[in-house]
Amino acid sequence: MVLNYIWIAFFIIAFIIALIKLIIFGNFEVFPSMMDSTFDSAKTAFEISLGLTGVLSLWLGIMKIGEKGGVVNALARFLSPVFTKLFPDIPKGHPVTGSIFMNIAANMLGLDNAATPLGLKAMKEMQELNTKKDTATNPMIMFLVLNTSGLTLIPVSIMVYRTQLGAADPTDIFIPLLIQTFFCTVGGIIVTSIYQKINLFNKTMILTIGGMMLAIGTIIWGFGQMDNETMNLVSSTAANIILMTIIIAFIIAGIRKKVNVYEAFIEGAKEGFKTAVTIIPYLVAILVSIGVFRASGAMDWLINGLAWCVEQTGLNSDWVGAMPTALMKPLSGSGARGMMVDAMTTYGADSFIGRLSCIFQGSTDTTFYILAVYFGSISVRKTRHAVAAGLWTDLIGILAAIFVAYLFFG
Repeated sequence: MVLNYIWIAFFIIAFIIALIKLIIFGNFEVFPSMMDSTFDSAKTAFEISLGLTGVLSLWLGIMKIGEKGGVVNALARFLSPVFTKLFPDIPKGHPVTGSIFMNIAANMLGLDNAATPLGLKAMKEMQELNTKKDTATNPMIMFLVLNTSGLTLIPVSIMVYRTQLGAADPTDIFIPLLIQTFFCTVGGIIVTSIYQKINLFNKTMILTIGGMMLAIGTIIWGFGQMDNETMNLVSSTAANIILMTIIIAFIIAGIRKKVNVYEAFIEGAKEGFKTAVTIIPYLVAILVSIGVFRASGAMDWLINGLAWCVEQTGLNSDWVGAMPTALMKPLSGSGARGMMVDAMTTYGADSFIGRLSCIFQGSTDTTFYILAVYFGSISVRKTRHAVAAGLWTDLIGILAAIFVAYLFFG
C-alpha cells in the first residue's frame, strides 16, 4: 500500500513540476524528456532482469546444492542463538537462517551479483512460513532493513571509481565507510526492533554487537598497515577467494551427502529463471517512476530547496552538494552511482563533496529497489512498516556519513 502511494506521488509531483516549467519558464523539452525516460527506464528494467537471469540461475543452483548437502542447515544451527533474537518468528534451526547469513555475507563483501539471488532465496523460504501470503512478515522486514543498511567490509567498486577519476588516495574512504556502515546497520536493527518490539538488551545480542565491533576494529587495523596498492589487491583478491571457496565447499558438501550435484544445480537454476521473469513488472514500475521524477527536474528542485533551507539556519552547507547521491540511493543504485561519479567529476575526487558522495554511495542500499524486487518476487503487496523502517535506516546512514566525513575530511 505504501509503495502504491509513493509510486503515484512520483508521477504527480513530476507532472506538476513539468507543467510549471512549461507554462512559466517556457521549457518545451521537459515533457519529451519525461516520455523518453519512461521508455528508457522500462528498457533498463528489462535489461536488469535479463541480466539477473543468468546470475540468479547460477546462485540459486549453488544454493540448492548447499541446501541438499546440509551446509545451509549447519549455518542455521550455528547462527540460531543470534537469529532467534532478531527473527523470533522464524523456527529455531530453520534453513532460511543459512540463506539470510549467506546474503548478508555477500553484501558485506560487496558481491552484489551474489547477494541478490541469495536474498531472493531467503525471501522465498520466509514466504513459505507466511500465513498471509500478500502481507510482509516481521522477519521479512528485518531482513530487508539489514539489506538496506548496506554493511560493507570491502568497497572495491567505489575504490575503483575513485582510482579512475584521479583520486590521490583512492582508499582513503575505506575506514570512514566501514565505520559508517556499521553504525547504519546497528541503527537499522534498533529502529526495526522498536517497530517489532524485539528486546535487544540480552547477553546474546550484546556479545554479538561487541564481537562485530572487535572484528571491524581488527579489519581497520589490518588494512591500516597496508599501502594503497596492497589494500586494493588484498580486498579484491579476498572477496573472490571467499566467493569461490563457498562454491567449492557447497559442491564438496553435496558430494559427501551423495547428492547428484548436477541435478541439484539444475533444479535450483530453474527456480532462478522463474524468479527473474517474475521480477520484471515490479522493476519496470519502480524504475519508470524514478526516471520520470528525475527527468522532470524534481530532484534538482529538491536539492536546491534543501541547500537554501540549510543556509537560512546559518549551518555549513558544504555537504549539500553530495546529497543527490544520498537521496538517489534509496531509489536507484545505478542512479546514485551516476550521481557519485558526477560529484567527483564536478568537484574533484579528493574534494569533501566527492569523498562524501562516495561514502553515501557505499553506506546504504537501494531501499525501493530491494522492496520492489524482493517483495515482488513473492507477490507481497502489503509492506507494513518496511518502507518506514528502511527510510529511517537511510536517514541514520545519511547523518552518520556526514558526521564521519567531517571527522575525517572536514
